[in-house]
Amino acid sequence: MCDLTGKLIHAFAPRPRSVDFRMPNHKNSTMWDQRYAENDSAYGVEPNDFLMQVADKISIGSVLCLAEGQGRNSVYLASLGHKVKAMDQSELGLAQASQLATDRGLSIETEVADLAHFEFYPSMYDGIVSIWAHVPPKIRQRVHTGCVEALKPGGIFILEAYTPAQVGRGTGGPPDPTLCMQADELKDELAGLSFEILVEREREIVEGSYHSGTSSVVQVLARKP
Repeated sequence: MCDLTGKLIHAFAPRPRSVDFRMPNHKNSTMWDQRYAENDSAYGVEPNDFLMQVADKISIGSVLCLAEGQGRNSVYLASLGHKVKAMDQSELGLAQASQLATDRGLSIETEVADLAHFEFYPSMYDGIVSIWAHVPPKIRQRVHTGCVEALKPGGIFILEAYTPAQVGRGTGGPPDPTLCMQADELKDELAGLSFEILVEREREIVEGSYHSGTSSVVQVLARKP
């Protein structure tokens, strides 16, 4: 494992345009329900690449997936033997997540909730996964403080998000840079965790029709002492 705090830059060929953002309100929940109604695999059915690379760092146990949408990451983690809770503000997305789990002979727990009000309880989870969970800064700070508290000692936090450099590329992510994340901010927001990976980089992402092409991301793998 490495301790990365610099920026890794790679170049890839451009891909088609797409737009994606998450904000915690009823209007946006309806938007996500509409998107999932149009496409039952808007972001594909395979797990996030970064999650697959580091998932083995989580001890088999209880895992929380934030802003989980249609369930591709939570179902993958369940296939590894974890007891998984998937939360999202879209009731339809979570229904599709449950169906995906059933189709694969697995089960997950789901909770329809807004990240602005989601309850974090102390020392509940062996792992917490945040993939593309973009919310306004004040809510993000609350969520990340809650994540640190909710991890058990030795628990693992995994995150991938778009950075402000992604805005305008048209390959996925929020149109508003304040919804994006940066390594230095995450280091502060996740105080109390020990970082094994904390890096901003560019990489090629192919996740359904809404995440496709060269993307600027930040990746985190951190452990609670």
